[in-house]
Formats: sequence, structure tokens, C-alpha cells
Amino acid sequence: MSALVALMFAACATTATVDQRIDRIIAAHPDKTIAVAYYEFADGKTILRNEHVTFHAASTMKVPVMFGVMQAVTRGELRLDQPVRVKNDFVSIFDGSHYALEAREDSDPRLYEMIGRELPLEDLVRRMIDRSSNLATNIVIEFIGAPRIMEIMKSIGANDIRVLRGVEDDKAYHAGMNNTTTAFDLMLIFRALGEGTVISRDASDRMIEILLAQEHNDGIPAGLPLGTRVAHKTGWITSITHDAGIVFRPDGSKYVLVVLTRGFKKDKEAKRVQARIARATW
Repeated sequence: MSALVALMFAACATTATVDQRIDRIIAAHPDKTIAVAYYEFADGKTILRNEHVTFHAASTMKVPVMFGVMQAVTRGELRLDQPVRVKNDFVSIFDGSHYALEAREDSDPRLYEMIGRELPLEDLVRRMIDRSSNLATNIVIEFIGAPRIMEIMKSIGANDIRVLRGVEDDKAYHAGMNNTTTAFDLMLIFRALGEGTVISRDASDRMIEILLAQEHNDGIPAGLPLGTRVAHKTGWITSITHDAGIVFRPDGSKYVLVVLTRGFKKDKEAKRVQARIARATW
């Protein structure tokens, strides 16, 4: 960390409390909805703002999907190395009609070149998280089933998260059958992950390792010192931009930070807010 950056973080730390800095950032955008959930592992301190407001989950729902996979693997029902066929044909939960995804709308278009081939389940899970692949997500959800995902969410106490369907099920979307979340429930998810209580310590560590390889880092990580390890998942659709994860400090301490936003016309603006809130918590 450069001397200039160090001074910036030191100045932030001495001029106001973390709560005050977060409140100022939220107040600067009165026409937007910004939810924040912070949890410090060392002492249990929390900072919560609009934590129970419901948002479209966007791609943050891919973390619960990963939990469902790891639960099945731990139970011996699946193997991470087992082959799964890549396809682009899915069934709407609204009326049972078929739909397909478009590569141009996906952050991992290269997977579409592999349709018809088989890939290891772990490869699809990593693409789902690190590249936020929509195609991989739909394949995995169909493979394990949404009820399993909801079962493990309930076990964590994340009762307000809904994972109903895959991505781009437009008929279901327009019927209001959407994946939803709150900042509080995402905080519970990442807290359980950091404490190693999701399925097992080994499974939790494996999922953290996958999340640390996230390729979209212009939200929370952008507000932290260069090189800071963040095990996180982003998500964005029109007017929705989210980021949530575990931040690891150099001294070995860690905390959960969730920043959900709604109403920003440009996701770059929302990501700047996420970065500012991340800087405030650091």
C-alpha cells in the first residue's frame, strides 16, 4: 500500500465512525435504495442499514446454488469431478415452456462454444461463481434442484432468500417469480461460510477458495488496499448492482460486507458507492 493510500485510510479512520461514514454515503443518494450489512468475526459487531429490504437477487443467488452442490458432494450424492453435459435448453417454472440463453448476454460466452460436450461439475461451479456464467448456473440448478438450495438456506437461518429458478426465465420474471434476497440474509450466508459451519469446515474452505477467484472486482475490492483478499460474489441486472463477501485483513482478521443497491442507472455509479462503503469499513 502506497504512503498516499495509507494516509487516505488513516484519515478516514480518524474523522468519523464507520457508522457515520456509511450513513453519509447512503444519504448522498436519497433517491436510491442502498442496503448494507457488516459483521466483524472477532467481536460480533454489526452495522445494518436497510438490511431487511428485499431486492432482486441477481447473481448473488449463485452462492446458495454452490452451497447446494457442496452439500450433495459431501453427502456422496455427487462428485465434483463427475461429467455434466453442457446444454442450452431449459424449462420455465412459469408454464413449462422451453427457453435458451444468449451468449451475448452472458459474462462467460466461451461456455456456449462447449455445448454438447461434458465438463466436470466443479468447472461449471467455478464458472458460475468466478465468471458469473448464467449458462453454467442454469445447468447446475437443473442438476441439483431449487428445493435443495432452499433447504440449506433455511438451515443457515436465511429465511428471506428465495432461489426459485435459473437465469433469464423471462416468463417467470414477468410473473413475479423471481430470486430475491436481503442484505441481512447474505450476511448470514457469508458469516456461516467464514465460521466454517456451512456443511463442514472443508466444504466451507473449498467454497471460500472458489469465491476468492472472483473475476469481477470493481465493487467492494475497488475500495480496499491493492491485494486485499476478498471472497465475494457480485450481481447485476437493470438498476440492480450487488456485491457481498468476506474481506480478509493482513493481520488475519476478517469481516463480512454486503452492499446491495437499486435505482442507479449506471452500474459504475453503484460500484463506486460499494467501493466507498468498503473503504469506510476498512
